[in-house]
Amino acid sequence: MLEAKLILGLGRLDLDVQLEVAGGQVVALLGPNGAGKTTVLRALAGLLPLSGGHVVLDGQVLEDPARRIRVPTERRPVGMVFQDYLLFPHLSALENVAFGLRARGRGRAQARELATAWLDRLGLAGLGSGRPGTLSGGQQQRVALARALATDPRMLLLDEPLAALDVSTRAEVRRDLRRHLRDFSGVNLVVTHDPLEALALADRLVVIEQGRILQSGSATEVTERPRSRYVADLVGVNLLRGRGRQGVVELESGGRLVTAGTADGEVFAVVPPRSVSLWRSRPDGSPRNVWRGRATGVDLQGDRVRVRVEGSPSLVAEVTPAAMVDLGLAEGTETWVSVKATEITVYPA
Repeated sequence: MLEAKLILGLGRLDLDVQLEVAGGQVVALLGPNGAGKTTVLRALAGLLPLSGGHVVLDGQVLEDPARRIRVPTERRPVGMVFQDYLLFPHLSALENVAFGLRARGRGRAQARELATAWLDRLGLAGLGSGRPGTLSGGQQQRVALARALATDPRMLLLDEPLAALDVSTRAEVRRDLRRHLRDFSGVNLVVTHDPLEALALADRLVVIEQGRILQSGSATEVTERPRSRYVADLVGVNLLRGRGRQGVVELESGGRLVTAGTADGEVFAVVPPRSVSLWRSRPDGSPRNVWRGRATGVDLQGDRVRVRVEGSPSLVAEVTPAAMVDLGLAEGTETWVSVKATEITVYPA
């Protein structure tokens, strides 16, 4: 069990993050660049000193500035996999894995025996003599993971563990990594920018922005009810904020939405892009949400086209390529926008 309150300043970053993670649980830390994700991992590993707060792992106090307690990095039961793996280029894969064991007092023969066992466990049997430069990206990632796990840590920290891999390798290594994390009984924290990676690996998502936790919960809780533009962009939805009253949301950005929800006060309104309809002229009938806009961006993404429409409100719509042609959509095109009230999700801000 990890219980941590991390308070520190690093350049312009003012970090104040509280975490509780149970053994065997995988938590993914997400957030924009500079949010403090990697700083969290480095603080937990003891690579950055806290100015306040504490780090308690399995009941052992690793750091508490108020009590002048600070266990150095090399004595913490923590394994860390860095984004670029930081393997020693002059050592073989076996020697890289054995290095951490030797540093913690294991004899040479025992360290090599344990390192060999971990390489075998991670599917690297027969590759122990190869240096990092002769291994593929996926193989290097497994060596780094073996090195981290070989010391029998109680907490495993992974900083963008798949970022250095090419697209064709990433899916396979992600599956392997997920299996190994599930087998690890300690605390797992993974930093990632990739929502697919987070959803595939983690039991819980923690979103950090500007050094603070903005949102935490299961993948379903976070993706269905985003609380920031970053999360909304991550899951591909429109997030609008305003004041709700009796099924009408007056938006901060201008305009209003009639909704089927009844939340009053400060609220978020989520509009899926596929629920946004675009028209050449004002649609017939009496749609409850209809306004004029102008296309300011048109991006083809697979079998869909994402169209950024400026208006009151501004949002992103998704249409088919055929619809784009029929509507004559291009940057600067005038269009009408409509959204059904029942397609809008409203919840307290």
